[in-house]
Amino acid sequence: MTREEALALLKKYNKEPFHLQHAFTVEGVMRWYANELGHGDEADFWALVGLLHDVDFEQWPEQHCKKAPELLAEIGADDAFVHAVCSHGYGLCSDVEPVLEMEKVLFAADELTGLVGAAALMRPSKSVQDMELSSLKKKFKDKKFAAGCSRDVIRQGAERLGWELDRLLDSTLQAMRACEDDIAAQMASL
Repeated sequence: MTREEALALLKKYNKEPFHLQHAFTVEGVMRWYANELGHGDEADFWALVGLLHDVDFEQWPEQHCKKAPELLAEIGADDAFVHAVCSHGYGLCSDVEPVLEMEKVLFAADELTGLVGAAALMRPSKSVQDMELSSLKKKFKDKKFAAGCSRDVIRQGAERLGWELDRLLDSTLQAMRACEDDIAAQMASL
């Protein structure tokens, strides 16, 4: 599938700017991780999975990860793509376990991008560019801050990858810095 096809599908089922921004963020983060972890030749695949990981969430939150295969079939997504998308909800709304490194990264980074994004909004700059890891760690430890972002899922994600939590936090922060300007441009063009 092309990015244009994926984006058209995303926009067909997602209208809220928050959901679109989250999709663009996870797309950029997944592309960054693909390149960083030596999977540059698969960066487009990783990014498209990130872009469409929540394709069903806005309209069917109670069927999240269950409605996705039907929607993804509209653009001819293959089994590997569908598996990757559905694996990010493992244990919460899906019984599809993240097995591949890409799926584990998506599982770990998806929830974390929400926490990082919320922390950025609290900053005077409203940006991740000047956010320090120590500041993010404080927000992570504060269970009342961005309470909807599951710290357990983030910790499980780090464990699945065999990473220390600090590595996941720092890497995702770097990834979000790298794609922040691109996301802002995409949001401005909506």
